[in-house]
Amino acid sequence: MTSLSIILMDVILLVFLLMLSIPLPVCFAGALLFLSLFGDVSMKTMLIWVFSQSTGTVLLASPLFILAGTYMGGSGIAKRLLDCVDAFVGHIKSGLGVVAVLVCAIMGAISGSGFTGVAATGPIMIPKMEEQGYPRGYATALVTVSSVLGLLIPPSVVMIMFGWVTECSILACFLSTLGPGLIITALFCIIHVFWSRQFDLKVTEKKPFGEFASNAGKMTFKAVPALIMPLIILGGIYGGVFTPTEAAAMAAIYSIPIGLWCTFKGFLAMTKEATSTVGSIMVMIVCCLMLSRVFTVYRVPELVLELLMSITTNKYILLFIIDVFLFIVGMIVNDTTGVLICAPLLMPVMNQLGISPIHFASIMGVNLAMGGVTPPYASILYLGMRIGKAEFHEILKPTMTFLILGYVPIVFLVTYWPDLALAIPRMAGFAV
Repeated sequence: MTSLSIILMDVILLVFLLMLSIPLPVCFAGALLFLSLFGDVSMKTMLIWVFSQSTGTVLLASPLFILAGTYMGGSGIAKRLLDCVDAFVGHIKSGLGVVAVLVCAIMGAISGSGFTGVAATGPIMIPKMEEQGYPRGYATALVTVSSVLGLLIPPSVVMIMFGWVTECSILACFLSTLGPGLIITALFCIIHVFWSRQFDLKVTEKKPFGEFASNAGKMTFKAVPALIMPLIILGGIYGGVFTPTEAAAMAAIYSIPIGLWCTFKGFLAMTKEATSTVGSIMVMIVCCLMLSRVFTVYRVPELVLELLMSITTNKYILLFIIDVFLFIVGMIVNDTTGVLICAPLLMPVMNQLGISPIHFASIMGVNLAMGGVTPPYASILYLGMRIGKAEFHEILKPTMTFLILGYVPIVFLVTYWPDLALAIPRMAGFAV
């Protein structure tokens, strides 16, 4: 068999295993085994190479952010954030839904993960919204799609992976998805305000100004430990005090006493959960790295470039094709896996089109994040359904409405308007 035939068969095998819902590390290990048996690939050489690649300090930031996010999410800090934001807008008819969107965005700035947003806020927010008059399916959909913001608002584990794989500035990658993330947050709030008019909602009575100010101040004070976390991370990084890895370590250290605020038994359970998540991710990273290295050896990036250029040389059509491709990848695998596999493959294409690597980071980030709530993979969506105890048919319409009206337009806006991704990095002094 030719090298191209082996690669095509390997990709087909990988997609087939993924569609069977087999654990991701096992899927990639199976694809590597196929290449080892039928291709000219030495696993011994690959293991030596991947060990040298995975011992850098940059990769350490990912598990540290996951650890910090797990402690913050499981410590009940989300309830304090909810109470804080609710104190300001809870008396407005559609205010509770806006609270859900904003808290998910803040949790994203704390943990860098979409799972933390839905896992921490869902059990509190969904019943509260249902009690106020929202349908359970709608409340579940709103919290779930808003949790995707955690993948866009820095710090983002996905952008850490992208910067590491492509050797781009992780700080610039962080900022490249900030603008799109903030716009999507605003659009979700606007869509919710208009949609909520059809519901018969019970609104809390507006308090006199003195009582309102006192309650808002009290709730804000209680939420200070959660609000300090983004300041430590982002302020330290962009102030030149910490590297991303050092900021992740500081975040983890800061989150330990907050995690212990629960009970010691709960702290141990959160540590076990974080360790399990990190272990699974690291195994997957090793397998993905080895697979992407094999693709490089077999000149797959060059073949992809030749294939796309044979279809059309029009820059805008090619960008549309890449958007669709990344969207499909996001539907099959999680965002981290998508970055590790697709970033090395598509970087030569982007270089040929004259696309900045930081602009490419934003394009890839917003596309792959959408996969977390788009079947068949839709890991965040399925988690939200379990937490909200909602059926798929109940959440399908609101979920698709938020995605089509509030998310997809930003995907294309980021793709065809580079300044949306590059303006904030340029303001921070990054040459992009």
